[in-house]
Amino acid sequence: MTMKKMLKAIMLSGFLLSAAGFCSQAQSKLGYIALSELIQALPEFAKADSIMNDYQKVLSERYQEMVRELNEKDSLLNSPDTARLTRAQIDVKRKVLGDLAMRIQTYQQQAPQLVQQRQRELLTPLQKKANELVWQIARERGYTFIFEKEALIIYPEGDDLLPLVVEKLQLNLKK
Repeated sequence: MTMKKMLKAIMLSGFLLSAAGFCSQAQSKLGYIALSELIQALPEFAKADSIMNDYQKVLSERYQEMVRELNEKDSLLNSPDTARLTRAQIDVKRKVLGDLAMRIQTYQQQAPQLVQQRQRELLTPLQKKANELVWQIARERGYTFIFEKEALIIYPEGDDLLPLVVEKLQLNLKK
């Protein structure tokens, strides 16, 4: 660990400790929650996960089809039957083969972006619901600050709200 990183860690921990002292003096109530665990416990998550798996499967199948087509055209171009073709016909087939190879390369580059976009579309409503649930519990129980557990290395003592939300919604939390 470099000195700069150590200094930042010390300053951050000092800030959090002083903030915790200030918050306790002001009668603040602190809590934290693992939002990713909450989202995965929501009943809608299973459906979104299934949709995502199906989407990735379709993208993968499309890619495999394109590669299979490329291999078939390539093997036809390199077969003994090409001896009967004119130079112009061979050039056209090579151009088609090159275009298909470019389409495959473009598809490989776009597929991860398509997956991320679809994932965002499916998870955004779940994240919104999780945030609303946390806000509701925070208001009901009088919490002043709620920290996202995954985002903090050091955090002041507080209550874990995940069991409260899970209990409120009567969810099964998978560990």
